[in-house]
Amino acid sequence: MYLIIIFAVLFCLFLLKYFLILCIRCYQKIAPKEIRGRCLYEPTCSEYMILAIKKYGVIKGILKGIDRLKRCHYPNGGVDYP
Repeated sequence: MYLIIIFAVLFCLFLLKYFLILCIRCYQKIAPKEIRGRCLYEPTCSEYMILAIKKYGVIKGILKGIDRLKRCHYPNGGVDYP
């Protein structure tokens, strides 16, 4: 019984990872160029979030992405990979 619950939770987290990446990719395609072009970092903040989710998993990746969004203003900038 516990094995089934653990498997279900892990499966949901696995799907959540790809759903979040899909949502970010949609943002990259749909958002106006003025909004997407404001990022001061390389890679962009949305690409950083995708890389962080892939590298660290859903929870830690989102936290790292949010931290990056907080830092994305003048005078910060440059190359920053997760």
